[in-house]
Amino acid sequence: MTSRHAAHPALIALGAVGAAGAAAAVWGIGIERYLFTVREATASALAPGSAPLRVLHISDAHMAPWQHRKQDWLASLAQLKPDLIINTGDNLGHRDGLAGIRRAFEPLAGIPGVFVHGSNDVIGPSPRNPIRYFAGPSQRPRELNFLDTDAMDAYFTDELGWTSLNNAAARLTVAGNPLDLFGVSDAHCDWDRLEDLPGAIEALGPRNADTTVLGVTHAPYQRVLNGFVDLGADAVFGGHTHGGQVCLPGFGALVANCDIPLKQAKGLSTWTQGDRTVPLNVSAGCGHSIYAPVRFACRPEATLLTLTARG
Repeated sequence: MTSRHAAHPALIALGAVGAAGAAAAVWGIGIERYLFTVREATASALAPGSAPLRVLHISDAHMAPWQHRKQDWLASLAQLKPDLIINTGDNLGHRDGLAGIRRAFEPLAGIPGVFVHGSNDVIGPSPRNPIRYFAGPSQRPRELNFLDTDAMDAYFTDELGWTSLNNAAARLTVAGNPLDLFGVSDAHCDWDRLEDLPGAIEALGPRNADTTVLGVTHAPYQRVLNGFVDLGADAVFGGHTHGGQVCLPGFGALVANCDIPLKQAKGLSTWTQGDRTVPLNVSAGCGHSIYAPVRFACRPEATLLTLTARG
């Protein structure tokens, strides 16, 4: 005779949790991180009477040379026919990542663009305990693996025709729209020099009344966002957060890796400083560290943001 005993409820619950965790890992590692998507949005930011401006916002590719699916998807974005490309950094994810970036961005050559650096345009990734990511903003690695930033910058400026906004300002005319743009290098590493921007802006010369001002940063720290609005930005673009990367369905980002409110860790929102409120677009990015190959409830993305005239 055999006796049958019902499984303890705690063991059943533990098994269910384990099965759910395994399913989530399979989804996040094997499926969602390849579900590249274009998020489309519209914001009023241009000077009154301006024609619409289609801005392709790319961020956080963290490119490794073998990531061909991501490279093919980025290359396909040229079909969107943007007027302007804004790249908010962390392009490289491997010492040979520039090879993948070349393959990904080649079709974008000739489209006006600007870029700023994230830390992973200068320093290569290193293995880290992923649990520490949820304890607060990440720290710099003790051993620095420097990347060939000069080669990447030369490719962006000389071959693609983009303009560096690393603690700098520039004046462009895009699709008939006069633009003043300024930006800072990675604020997460304290490479931002907001104090340099007033002089860089002044050096551009007098600004016409129909000029739109755009601010570009990798890490959207509040001090940078506030500084940009004070300097006259009509819209601000940031990256860095990965949108939380591993999010809770129905809640959103659990971390932002900077001091921006979690509800603004990705997507289009607004930022208020003093008596001014401007659109803020934070890209969830299209990549991840090669040491943390997962996305959950946070698809890799680029943004096609159509800027329209205010009023």
